[in-house]
Amino acid sequence: MELTQRLLQQVVVLAEEQHFGRAAERLAMRQPPLSQAIQRLERGLGVALFDRLPRGVRLTPAGRAFAEDARRLLEAQAAAVDRARRIASGHEGELRLGFISSLGYDFLPRLLRRTHAQLPGLRLHLGQHPSAELVDMLQAGTLDLALVRLPVTGTERLTVRRIGVERLVAVLPEHHSLATAARLDLRELAGEQFAMPKPGALPGLAEQVALACAQAGFTPRPRGQADDLPGLLSYVAAGLCLALAPEQVRTLGIPGVAYRPLHGDSPYLETAVAAVHRSDGPDAAVQQVLKLIDACDLLPDTDSPTARRNGG
Repeated sequence: MELTQRLLQQVVVLAEEQHFGRAAERLAMRQPPLSQAIQRLERGLGVALFDRLPRGVRLTPAGRAFAEDARRLLEAQAAAVDRARRIASGHEGELRLGFISSLGYDFLPRLLRRTHAQLPGLRLHLGQHPSAELVDMLQAGTLDLALVRLPVTGTERLTVRRIGVERLVAVLPEHHSLATAARLDLRELAGEQFAMPKPGALPGLAEQVALACAQAGFTPRPRGQADDLPGLLSYVAAGLCLALAPEQVRTLGIPGVAYRPLHGDSPYLETAVAAVHRSDGPDAAVQQVLKLIDACDLLPDTDSPTARRNGG
């Protein structure tokens, strides 16, 4: 005896209608085949599910229990089909997302809020690493999608999709003589001491700062080093030196610092940011998140209260 979905539906509908004629009408079938199907089921089970009455049927205790279980089975089947379809469409499941540190302060929180609102069944697992490591992790299959700073190498079999540009800003102690300037030329900072990113921890930023200063005609004098952006800004907040950092750090809201735009056309004052994923058929969840990334502006809201307080 096979308990097909159709047979379970027949039991549930007959239990609800308690009448073969009305149940057959709901099931879009004739009454005799429905009656025969229920009789075959009862013979196979060896129990009576329905008492036949002059004007309909009534569930036996065994029939009541069977109908309840049949209803749960049908609901579970429907849920399984729906979940499979949602996973196949990218609306549910899991996605491993890697990102560079600067995006963790503004862009990534906004992306997470949008993902939660529009793809509530999709769980993101996050990991922060330098761009080169993120590319290696994509190649090894331990990440599904990564947000990196360009340029990167080793992108064979990967799709690199540019999502925006991020510029460097000067981060100064709030009482510094240049802290109220509308914009700064990097050459104005040639005599200053700098908090420098550690090359091993922030290789992309360390190289960018060095190249930007070199093109401006000077080598930055290091006051100290830090392996993350909050560490760099802590030196500045202490009034010990200044730093160059990606503009998204404005959203950190660290007191005692001012952020000043750097004008100039040096290619080292800005970096392109890209979303990278495997080229051999990215799954639907990656495609759904890429759509949300396209809808999120990379740069922070310069009209926000935090940005205004810190010179945005």
